[in-house]
Amino acid sequence: MGPKKNGRRPQSATSANVAFLPLWFSLFAGLLGAQSLDYHSYKTTVEPIFLKKRPGHARCVVCHAGANHAFRLEPLQKGASTWTEAQSRKNFESVSHLVKPGEPLSSILLIQPLAHSAGGAEFHSGGRQFASQNDSDWQAIAAWVKSAR
Repeated sequence: MGPKKNGRRPQSATSANVAFLPLWFSLFAGLLGAQSLDYHSYKTTVEPIFLKKRPGHARCVVCHAGANHAFRLEPLQKGASTWTEAQSRKNFESVSHLVKPGEPLSSILLIQPLAHSAGGAEFHSGGRQFASQNDSDWQAIAAWVKSAR
């Protein structure tokens, strides 16, 4: 190695790279093991919840169709009671950004409309769609999030 500077020998570029190897490996492994959300389950189980009328609340689609914020759903076509395949795919992309696969209680999609007393966020302008984590619709969304592979 080279001469000592300030009582220390300088590190070579190779040894510096080796020191960062565990960090790079964990980042790469995380990318390889990235979990994915299932579109079919979303479309058949989760998406219908956004159209469902809940007592004392507007349907999710009423406030979130064409909205200019993170949870944006496609507007229903005139006279339609459900989304087209293309619209469902766009909704899936939007909703997927609000989910941490495998972790329902870290997913804004689940904590935002959940009552604060049940572990939800403090504020949701659409009210508390889910009074507790025992709500069957909340559990259906949570199961979809948990099942991410």
